[in-house]
Amino acid sequence: MSEKSAPSRPVKADFRHFTRLAVRWGDLDSLGHVNNAKFFTYDEQARLEYFRVFEGVVPNMWKDEGLILARVACDFLQQLHHPAALEIGYRIRKLGRSSMEAESGIFDGDRLVATLQGVIVWFDYRAQKPAAIPEVVRKTIRSFEVVAPIEG
Repeated sequence: MSEKSAPSRPVKADFRHFTRLAVRWGDLDSLGHVNNAKFFTYDEQARLEYFRVFEGVVPNMWKDEGLILARVACDFLQQLHHPAALEIGYRIRKLGRSSMEAESGIFDGDRLVATLQGVIVWFDYRAQKPAAIPEVVRKTIRSFEVVAPIEG
């Protein structure tokens, strides 16, 4: 059985979408660094801001159809302390029939402190099941991303 090679670590130039957040004192744990759970909160904020663009192109977004998070994982690369001004890059790496693979890079200046990988599913809320990603969503993602998403 061959091992899958891990994707290379992202750099800022891989992202067009950035969310800027300040590390808050309350984000720290008893050891004085940002608690690992906060990285998922930072990723969530970037994800929601990234997908906000579809509210203008998908009728009834978040009511009849939209996105659900199926999986998220984080690679913690370096400790993060207060104060810090973060830039969270978010992008879609792969488009499937009903799902997308996303990647976030959390940067403190030029220092990459964490990467997150997620699977997002286009979801029909009425039928309570996955649905094909609308072509307008695919087209919007394709035209936006700096690095073209893999399709298939």
